[in-house]
Amino acid sequence: MTKVRDSAPSWTREDDEDWAATFEVRLVLDHDAPAGLADEVLAEAHEIVEQAGLPAREVLGDPGAYARTVAAERISEERRARNDVHGMSPGERVSASLCTLGFVGVVLCLLYWIEDGLWIEVSLTSVVGCTTVALAAMLIAVALIARAAGRIRGMWAWLAGTAVTVAGGAALTTAAPEGRLFDVPAPVLALAALAWTVGAYLFPDTTIDRWFTPAARPGDADDERWLARLEGLLRGRHAMKAAEARGHVREVRQHLAHAADGERAEDAFGDVEVYALRLAEGPRARQRLARRKLYGTAAMTVLFASLLIDRLLDPDERTSAWTPVWVAVFGFWLWSVFREWQALRKAEDRG
Repeated sequence: MTKVRDSAPSWTREDDEDWAATFEVRLVLDHDAPAGLADEVLAEAHEIVEQAGLPAREVLGDPGAYARTVAAERISEERRARNDVHGMSPGERVSASLCTLGFVGVVLCLLYWIEDGLWIEVSLTSVVGCTTVALAAMLIAVALIARAAGRIRGMWAWLAGTAVTVAGGAALTTAAPEGRLFDVPAPVLALAALAWTVGAYLFPDTTIDRWFTPAARPGDADDERWLARLEGLLRGRHAMKAAEARGHVREVRQHLAHAADGERAEDAFGDVEVYALRLAEGPRARQRLARRKLYGTAAMTVLFASLLIDRLLDPDERTSAWTPVWVAVFGFWLWSVFREWQALRKAEDRG
């Protein structure tokens, strides 16, 4: 059994320190490594590098690739199978989304306090508008999480709910009477948003994971439910194209058709999440991850482009001090699209 050092290894080269930091981040974030594994592997890597007398990158290779190798060898399939291509479980995604929403609320309240003063005027239209925006953002996040959990139909249901929410909020905002209801201190709202963030962080991820795991329904055929779940996991959790995922499902169905009477899909192929992981692993997994990242970044770029155009068309907002910030943010997302496109091309060349 490998002995884990009590303290972090002391790397003699700065490049090796950077390699170790990158490896640890990739192992923890991309592969949901259990506590202590990164420290254990880094202690072993330090010993190997010291004995070789060469830089870590020359001895052990790219830190991201080494993290993938360690994850495949030393993290159980059951643990890896519950995570999507970004290394996150549905519960972790929900917590991250809710924490992000709360953090944005804190920042907006503090900015209002700095720019416009202590008191925030609350009206019926502002309540409806803010509630609609926050609820729509949450519904979109849940839709994306449902897709990552393999619930493709659930994703479309949540997106439909988002459209209804936006339409209803717009109608209520138009019909709501103007006028101030009351004033509230900005720090109070900031503290409320902070409490939301802390509560989202502390809520158990495993509980949320169960919410996104389909339960058996009376009258369902076991094999059909298993096959439907397999297709959803391949398309959603592992970012596989629909045609490719359906091809795998078709192969399983053909196997069952020629198998002995009574053999169930779970008996022949095991747990559906683990089997989906085995089908998805391999050189093309990086291509699928790069493609999904590109699509997501492109969608955010289009969103910020529409917001920037709307701002530039408003004469009052056009001269605002915040307009250059919006231009810079849009430029960042545009550059990110180019970088993600490059990453996809590189992944395709390697594949």
